[in-house]
Amino acid sequence: MKIADLISWFEKWANPAWQESWDNCGWQVEPGVLEEQARVLVCLTPTLAVMQEAIALRKGGIAVNLIFAHHPLIFSPPKSLRTGDYIGEMAKLAFTQKIGIYTAHTNFDQVEDGTADVLAQILQLQETTPIVTTQPDIGYGRVGILQPSLTLQELLVAIQTRLAPPNLIFSPSADLQQQIQRVAVLGGSGASFIKVVANSGAQAYLTSDCKFHQFQESRDHGLILIDAGHYATERPACNRLVTKFRSLSLDWVQLSQKDEDFRQFFS
Repeated sequence: MKIADLISWFEKWANPAWQESWDNCGWQVEPGVLEEQARVLVCLTPTLAVMQEAIALRKGGIAVNLIFAHHPLIFSPPKSLRTGDYIGEMAKLAFTQKIGIYTAHTNFDQVEDGTADVLAQILQLQETTPIVTTQPDIGYGRVGILQPSLTLQELLVAIQTRLAPPNLIFSPSADLQQQIQRVAVLGGSGASFIKVVANSGAQAYLTSDCKFHQFQESRDHGLILIDAGHYATERPACNRLVTKFRSLSLDWVQLSQKDEDFRQFFS
């Protein structure tokens, strides 16, 4: 399958027109690779480490020509591109090595098998619906039912086991033996949805990037807030994307081994 055909297939599923106004989905750098057979490296964040991984694969005989990322390389228009600048270096390598960079962000968050839907599946939630509906049957986050219900402690163990976050934070006043049946999930930064989640009837909310006062807000709404970190809540959807791409019989596709969490925790 050519890169142009792969992107057309993807955009029928996760339309870039659904992205938020502040977002920048779609082509970040297209160095003339549309007619090439797709050989794709999938990642969460398009970093120099991922680009170097793609270049190393090329030197090893696998002619990677597309980095397909969840997070955009460019959020706002840069005023200049310079040597030593992160975006400038990525653009230079993309053009000189002929490796395209494409991003699917808030459009991918909303769809079936996108970031939220994959989280819901990992927790085996049933009867899921979006936290906020944006298009028929799709939207941000998912809220659903645990069948059978779990204690909060069992739910936390399940999250730790299945997502392997380096640090798991939850509401400090929560009763670990409380039975949890209705759970909401949203990969990445989901604290702005706390009030909507509370109104959905969810007892617990799995997301990331929550601040001190957002835990207070969640507690005041009677909602158990669980923060598993940005990387752990979104990386599984990248793995799912690899599976979907493989079903298209591409020449080559692989999940990046150089994606980074960017954080370490001292213990």
